[in-house]
Amino acid sequence: MNARGTGRAAVVCGLGTCVPPYALTNEELSGLVDTSDAWIRSRTGIGRRHIADASTATSDLAVEAGGRALKSAAATGDRGVDAVIVATTTPDHPCPATAPLVTTRLGLGTVPAFDVAAVCTGFLYGLAAGSGLIAAGTARRVLVIGAETFSRILDPADRSSRAIFGDGAGAVVLRAGEPDEPGALGPFDLGSDGSGSDLITVRTGGSRHPYPTAGDGADPYFRMNGKAVFRNAVERMTESSRRVLARTGWPGACPDLVVAHQANLRILHAVADRIGVDRADCFVNLDRVGNTAAASIPLALGDAHGSGALTAGRRVLLTAFGGGLTWGACTVTWPDIQPA
Repeated sequence: MNARGTGRAAVVCGLGTCVPPYALTNEELSGLVDTSDAWIRSRTGIGRRHIADASTATSDLAVEAGGRALKSAAATGDRGVDAVIVATTTPDHPCPATAPLVTTRLGLGTVPAFDVAAVCTGFLYGLAAGSGLIAAGTARRVLVIGAETFSRILDPADRSSRAIFGDGAGAVVLRAGEPDEPGALGPFDLGSDGSGSDLITVRTGGSRHPYPTAGDGADPYFRMNGKAVFRNAVERMTESSRRVLARTGWPGACPDLVVAHQANLRILHAVADRIGVDRADCFVNLDRVGNTAAASIPLALGDAHGSGALTAGRRVLLTAFGGGLTWGACTVTWPDIQPA
């Protein structure tokens, strides 16, 4: 998919992020499960993760991040949106979707709103969907949110998943614009492979194994085959990144900054090495927020801007891998905007 080919591009004009105030450190976690700071850091690079309290749902984080993105866009004169997309693995309810509630709470009226379920690739899929709405002329502005309360689906006794995942939300506003202006999203490369659907899964709660008739084998928690996921993530993100860089046409086909899904530090470094990018140019914030699934990339964009790593004019590669299996990448030359 490439919105640039239509003459009507989707341009990033606003950015907002939100994490719950409580940060669970590795030291605190080691008092809850059999783990240690050294064990977690050596395998993941994570030092802490934010955890939502019992009264906070995914929609609450989405509303906060979405509102900030709208405020950021309004500062450049872009007000209102024509559609809302929420990428999440942890919706408020199995039915209905979370996006309409978020839209109403943000005071955006009766614009179309829907969820995207592509796990950690969800935000990139949401960007592609928003770009498609703009390219088709269906919308002039689209709010795309990645939001998760992943802590709600983790097994309390699973030290691996509890060490990795955290909660948070991030959002961007897209507007119709020109293909060659700063902020225009470049070509997208998206893919999936259902033969690996059992590598990242929550088995119980859907139509295959519904509640409450799932029987003794019921398992409501997130499960992941770490070794197989690692291998697939590196391969798929590398291939997808290479394809979009070849199509983008940047000199040397090399980005100034890689903002990838923050899954694991070893995965980030492996992908950077394979596409020929210095590890220092692969932004990392997972040490502070962990893996926040669909919220990962927009949260990283916000932190990259705050650190000075993301400035106007920088050529940025976005890439992700998630359950499904799903993966994707796209490029953008960063615009002159101020996150809220």
